[in-house]
Amino acid sequence: MEVKLRDPKDLMKLSKLGSFHQSKLSFLRTFLNEFKDWEYNRDLFELNEKGYGRAIYSFSKNNRTYSLICFANELSENERSDRVIAIKWDATFVLHDGIPSKQDLDRLSINVPKQEEGRLSYKELSLARANKSVRIFEHVVKSLSNGKQPDIDTLSKVGYLYRTTAVYGSGKFGLADRFRIKNREEIYGPFRLEMMLVYLVRQFTFDQVNHIAKHKDPKLAVELDVEFCRNLGIGNSTGLGLAPFIINHPTLLNNWILARETALKKIREIEKVSKTEIDIFHNCLIRSLKNVTNWHTNSDFQNRKIKSLTTDLEKFIKFLEDDFNFESSFPFNQIYNWVEENLNDECIEYVVSMMMEPYDKIIDSLIGKMSSEEDNYFNIPVNRTIEELRNIIEKNYSEILKIDFAKKENNQNFWFISKNKGEPRIADRYSEQGSDLEQPLAIARDIKKLYESIFTKKNNLKIGKFLTENNHLRHVVRRAFIIEEFPYAEIQDNTIGSKLIPIDMLRLKLSFFGAVKFDPKSDKWLRINMFQGAPLPRELKLFDNYWIYNSLN
Repeated sequence: MEVKLRDPKDLMKLSKLGSFHQSKLSFLRTFLNEFKDWEYNRDLFELNEKGYGRAIYSFSKNNRTYSLICFANELSENERSDRVIAIKWDATFVLHDGIPSKQDLDRLSINVPKQEEGRLSYKELSLARANKSVRIFEHVVKSLSNGKQPDIDTLSKVGYLYRTTAVYGSGKFGLADRFRIKNREEIYGPFRLEMMLVYLVRQFTFDQVNHIAKHKDPKLAVELDVEFCRNLGIGNSTGLGLAPFIINHPTLLNNWILARETALKKIREIEKVSKTEIDIFHNCLIRSLKNVTNWHTNSDFQNRKIKSLTTDLEKFIKFLEDDFNFESSFPFNQIYNWVEENLNDECIEYVVSMMMEPYDKIIDSLIGKMSSEEDNYFNIPVNRTIEELRNIIEKNYSEILKIDFAKKENNQNFWFISKNKGEPRIADRYSEQGSDLEQPLAIARDIKKLYESIFTKKNNLKIGKFLTENNHLRHVVRRAFIIEEFPYAEIQDNTIGSKLIPIDMLRLKLSFFGAVKFDPKSDKWLRINMFQGAPLPRELKLFDNYWIYNSLN
């Protein structure tokens, strides 16, 4: 039996993409799998009694070493902010290529705490900053210094001691450009260095809290229980700066989605499944329920989604227990067809993630295909014809062509770059100034403009000739030829309409990172948790591949 890949016109709607969950393809999970046999060390730990100072952590294998350098800074309460306009943070970090020299440390100690205002070199690979979750951090320090473990319920409501507010890479602020390192096998998966940085930052937070507690009361203090450490992650505060990424990297987006969809297709095509595969699927499903029941947020929007997910999961488990026989042919295809007909998007995509868990061979074969050499697809085939371009648009953008951009609500917003931090922002076109500085992120509107522009052109007119008179449409001509080869390259939705929920774009990307516990603070930014449940660095060689379904209670 052959199963078709899901239709991009349905899958690539923002409401659908905004329902994705972490999976076995997620970058933080594939990163840990890749680095499980690397040697971990804490090479330097120079913090004062209040926890301020510097530390170095590293992963090494053969002749390769990656070093995380941490700078913990004293920060007053009124200086702490998760917003991108902040200029001071509780801690700043840089991932260094190799073993840093004294000269490197001196240079970085000046520049890393400055973040964007500092200057880094080709020796540095990724840059980040983070703030404490002050209430949780202080509760843990106080508890440990008094000789007891922190309260489980208090920890589980937040799930981390620190949250990052930015993680940079690929040439920003002087960091190494990707071409220098892209051929290293261990980091070929997307965002692998950024995942390494965040993972090692997590270990620093545990070491720092133990260190401060010990200095508060050297005789009475205890260390944070290892089980508690495993079940705390690193938080992240993410805003609109992340949203345009999935628009600006169409072939990369396609490869992420295509890997997921290919995995689903192959799993649905398995005629008979083993008892071991059934057990893994069932155990991961049941273990994962704690991640849902411990998903705390004050967002009405997200709470509705959690309630829908909870209700549907109950329905799904009842279906499995009462009505389903795994010994039948193509059982996962039957499961998928049932959830598609009976459940909502949030749960459908959750079950898709669960279906991947038993199938290492399928997943492992796809991980190396999730990167993209995007420069290879930049050139426009100028010798193609208008007829070919028109056919591509009609085939791949049929839903987009139905949108009437003459209506105010379909043209409501515009994207721009903020002057202060150079970060993407969105504003109401009819009530705020600046639309003359609009960024080319309204792909749906511009595809419609392109289609209207070529509708009456001669079929044999060459694309090169057309662009000499229509250079303003070059960006969408390029995209149309990309989508011909990469069907999941485009969001099939209006990114400037009044009904846009920007956090759907954020959640899509963060789900591929491997984030859990999405906690929207508005429709434009949210907090998440990463590496919650993950083994500690010294445990990686023996780690449980299903660690992400661990939970504090």
